[in-house]
Amino acid sequence: MVNFQKNAERAQILDRMTGAGIAQATGGIAPTALINAWTDWALHFALSPGKQADLIDKAWRDASRLALGVQPESAMSADRRFAAAPWDDAPFRLMRDSFLASEEWWRAATTQTRGVAPQNEAMLSFMVRQMLDTVAPSNFIPLNPEVLARTRETGGSNFVEGALHAIEDATRAVQAKADAASETGDFRVGETMAATPGKVVARNRLMELIQYTPTTEKVHPEPVMIVPAWIMKYYILDLTPQESLVRYLVDQGFTVFMLSWRNPDADDRDCGMADYLDLGPRAALDAITAITGAERVHAAGYCLGGTLMAIAAAAMARDGDERLASLSLFAAQTDFTEAGELTLFITEGQVALLEDMMWRQGYLDSGQMAGAFTMLRSNDLFWTRMVRDYLLGERVSPNALMAWNADATRMPYAMHAQYLRWLFLENRLAHGRYEVDGRPVALNDLRIPVIGVGTETDHVAPWSSVYKFQRLTETQTTFILTNGGHNAGIVSRPDHPRRHYRIHTTEHDAPFVDAQSWMEQVPVRQGSWWPAWAKWLAARSTEPVTPPATGAPENGYPPLCDAPGTYVLQR
Repeated sequence: MVNFQKNAERAQILDRMTGAGIAQATGGIAPTALINAWTDWALHFALSPGKQADLIDKAWRDASRLALGVQPESAMSADRRFAAAPWDDAPFRLMRDSFLASEEWWRAATTQTRGVAPQNEAMLSFMVRQMLDTVAPSNFIPLNPEVLARTRETGGSNFVEGALHAIEDATRAVQAKADAASETGDFRVGETMAATPGKVVARNRLMELIQYTPTTEKVHPEPVMIVPAWIMKYYILDLTPQESLVRYLVDQGFTVFMLSWRNPDADDRDCGMADYLDLGPRAALDAITAITGAERVHAAGYCLGGTLMAIAAAAMARDGDERLASLSLFAAQTDFTEAGELTLFITEGQVALLEDMMWRQGYLDSGQMAGAFTMLRSNDLFWTRMVRDYLLGERVSPNALMAWNADATRMPYAMHAQYLRWLFLENRLAHGRYEVDGRPVALNDLRIPVIGVGTETDHVAPWSSVYKFQRLTETQTTFILTNGGHNAGIVSRPDHPRRHYRIHTTEHDAPFVDAQSWMEQVPVRQGSWWPAWAKWLAARSTEPVTPPATGAPENGYPPLCDAPGTYVLQR
């Protein structure tokens, strides 16, 4: 019996080592998922003579229009790669139109084939688009009129500049692994970023808790606890003094606490979702109430931190813990049935491959995560940048958001595997099957007011998916939809000249309104959503009082060091 068990363990280790090797070779993409998607499409396409005939007709019509010098209808869509005027001149116009027509033909070929599973169709269409992006004429020096014109103007010095940019990028990538602090241009953590004054008042294996110094004579008695995602450094919410949600809240008379997650390594491989819950919001809430004496706390969570905070709030509601005054969720999903293009890579085979890769190294590396997000928007994040930086020899001056984005983190093996399986694959939270302390939790137990924020062009957490939290609760809910993406839409300082948002509150007994109808019915307001959220918090707070002391040594929470602390500096 013992020998059988050992043989089974050895077989499992061999399979995992094989999977890890495949993941290393493919960049974490499961070949089986691609093969399944292609096979599903190919078989159904072979049995669709009508669609084949339609595609032949489409190809003939496009070729005829191109031969006559007329732009095909399928090439009419705007594309930033070909927005410059030289693309309208011959022969570049023909190359552009031919490529766009081919791109549209392949989109038509890989979609709307009867019988193909929706996820297989989406995956195949996505991968075909990735392959087409690599052969776009804009990527090649002889075929790009902008690059040719710049070469003539500069005598070829644009290529010298491009080579220097490539060396600079490579050098920065190497240094980033060794430096203790984030640095991009003039942006430094603790100096020009993450610079709001405060103290670290608690620390455990996974997080430091920062209490920020008040700037007003009176503060609302209910402090604000912010739980950021551990897939990113917390200071996206304390970016620069002008772009800091933390500083804005402090100036509005709130006592603000922020969790700063530790950057895990191989020793943290077994840290799971339960550890992040216990050592994250649960530990922070205990510290905050002990330090401030507050009976109730406004909890806020961003992205994955919002999902975790929703789980914590549901567990508190189930257990009769009434320490939360409200719950705010920023670009955070609680129902993962329509979780955007990331779901293309969340299949059983894909998750198993990622598990094998993380099992060998103990974590998901920041470069592997960055690669996945870059692939989702390869046109904007890779090819356009390659042309601009390396072929045209141009360089966009780094901003604070770019500096923060370069300061990436890792994720432990156990936590990320559980997150992908329990939330993305099985959608346990939405179905009332997510367990905390051995018992399931449900968001419909919440009776505190909840506010959610979605962003219009979010590729990570689509706003229509974020909006679904309203369908899972039986309490008063408010939803804000702002323009911008997953990060830029949240970092929305009040003086930003190009911001707008929608906001509407739904009572617990009001009929459900779908996302698109909600968007059409709720009017647009100009400006940042920050003041609207601060007003929402203030309306659910009591009369201002004298600010609490920083830390509470008598309760076991002495100030440990100045903000931003030590964990945020870990590489």
